[in-house]
Amino acid sequence: MTIHWCGTGLSAVPGLRRLLTAGRSVTVWNRTVAKAKDAVGDLTSDIRAYDVGALSASLVPGDLVVSMLPADQHVALAELCISKAAHFVSSSYIAPEMRALDAAARAAGVALVNEVGLDPGIDHLMAHWLVSDYRASPGFDANNTLAFSSYCGGVPKIANPFRYKFSWSPLGVLKALRSPSRSISDFVPRDVARPWDAISSYQAPLPTPESFEVYPNRDSLPFVAQYHFDPAWKLRDFVRGTLRLTGWAKAWAPVFAEIETLTGPEGEARLKEMSDQFWRDNAYDDNEPDRVVLFVDLQAERNGQTVYHKTYAMDAWGDAQGTAMGRLVSVPVSLAVCAVLDGQLSPGVQAAPSDPALVDGWMSEVGDLAQYLAVIDHLA
Repeated sequence: MTIHWCGTGLSAVPGLRRLLTAGRSVTVWNRTVAKAKDAVGDLTSDIRAYDVGALSASLVPGDLVVSMLPADQHVALAELCISKAAHFVSSSYIAPEMRALDAAARAAGVALVNEVGLDPGIDHLMAHWLVSDYRASPGFDANNTLAFSSYCGGVPKIANPFRYKFSWSPLGVLKALRSPSRSISDFVPRDVARPWDAISSYQAPLPTPESFEVYPNRDSLPFVAQYHFDPAWKLRDFVRGTLRLTGWAKAWAPVFAEIETLTGPEGEARLKEMSDQFWRDNAYDDNEPDRVVLFVDLQAERNGQTVYHKTYAMDAWGDAQGTAMGRLVSVPVSLAVCAVLDGQLSPGVQAAPSDPALVDGWMSEVGDLAQYLAVIDHLA
């Protein structure tokens, strides 16, 4: 069984190197061979120029394709994998077109595993752990009122005036700011057209408490079922969101004001122009540490009294081993690869696992990637 790892960008290398170091059979595919050699040439000579036709010709049943390529290429690669009876792994969200491949994947006996990076990925593992822990706790009661939040962000370890730095093209960040979100607030769905209309403050339970700015991201509602919340539970709040340094909203206010007015081809051109300018002005310097913070929180109340409240908290930053973002995106991908090839995941389209043994094992690995990882019991 050969792993075909496609893409060796900044967020791909640590997980790839982990597989190579472990002695897994890996063929590395990258658009620029020289860049791939710089990244992993000390561990392998099996590096090829990425081409879908060449990849297709190399696949045999039982192989596995890892896509660290742009998300719009994932579905086509997953369809190729099904046709070749090969497995597929990516860190990206499960698009509707990917979800639609579930029956075909099951029929072919292959796993199409997505959402196994940082966010989505590690956040899913934390959520599964909290829900399982809550169900087994003395405070559990089907009539409790619940509040759930999950906030993640990649931020500069050394704050800059813009309160944000980019490790890749800012265009994706700008486009995301134009996307609506849906969450649950005070028992009812909350729809927000633009993130800056829903920015709030979040007090992070770190060893040294710290305040961040947060806002809802994408559609949180499908994750209620994905995290195994019982449909009968009383869900007061449920939000998955993005986290930024305090002061981000003020620093970005001119950006919000402009992108809200951009439409059509001219708007797209202006977004690209803004992206290029941000990349010049606010990219990470060589060897500058990044930082990743992630907080997943579950609270239950009964008759106005808190009966369960825990937060799974993580704080990581770049060091001599590389960027925090690179480690926390790609190493979980490598864990998913091993889980598929070792027969621990079933055929079909799926996200990060909820099986307690896998969750515990993967989070143990994550503990080696972050400088701080803890479950905080607020009632202890």
